[in-house]
Amino acid sequence: MIGARATPRLAFGTRVDPGSRMLPEEVAVALTFNGTTQAVMMATPDDLEDFAYGFALTEGIAKPNEILSVEIETLPRGRDIQIWLHPEAETRLAARRRTMTGPVGCGLCGIDSIDQALRDVPYVLPYTFQTSASQVMAAVSALPGQQRLHDATRAVHCAGFWAQGRIVASREDVGRHNALDKLVGAMVRAGTQPTGAVVLTSRVSIDMVQKVAMLGAPMIIAVSAPTADAVTLADHAGITLIALARPDRFEVFTHTDRLTEDSHVG
Repeated sequence: MIGARATPRLAFGTRVDPGSRMLPEEVAVALTFNGTTQAVMMATPDDLEDFAYGFALTEGIAKPNEILSVEIETLPRGRDIQIWLHPEAETRLAARRRTMTGPVGCGLCGIDSIDQALRDVPYVLPYTFQTSASQVMAAVSALPGQQRLHDATRAVHCAGFWAQGRIVASREDVGRHNALDKLVGAMVRAGTQPTGAVVLTSRVSIDMVQKVAMLGAPMIIAVSAPTADAVTLADHAGITLIALARPDRFEVFTHTDRLTEDSHVG
């Protein structure tokens, strides 16, 4: 299976059984823009072109039409994604680099400035998109069907996009941020309009809300809880945040107007 390999192990229970388990691969992936590395992430080594487009958009580096080309180089100890940008995007990135005084950090994608980490995000336009409680629960129920790598390894996150009553795109990765970036990249490359819900297997933190806002999606549905500050940001960004979602229940924290009137659960 792509992104996973069989690894020897001993299983202990009523007896000891030798054998192997499929585990996800995790490699160092460098994101290099116009010849300069911006970040190094630990990621699953598939869907890397999607990763390039998604990371560039959600981190505010470049819009899809400002990416000239993407080349993936396989190195002895990882992958280097070479992303070449339009000069206008390169100018913005150069200004951003001048504000970075510390080492690249995986969790914040090379950002060591508090202002950059808590950057403003665009307000999601008030789409006419609405959905019902049954559709929210259907989205949660449908996500496991998109998790082939998780089914084989039990060790990765998934991000999917729910629109028109189905999951129209999904991506998996060992990192929850990476899975979301890959999903965003897959959507922008396919020209998928963000009128729907991003469905996540992970908790919702500020940076996950920032990435969804950059995509322009009006709703997040997550199986885990959000942080209090992620709720505040989602509210300010115009995003409906649904969390602790299960096939039979969920909790809504912001912009409940996107749930149709007959969907309220007593």
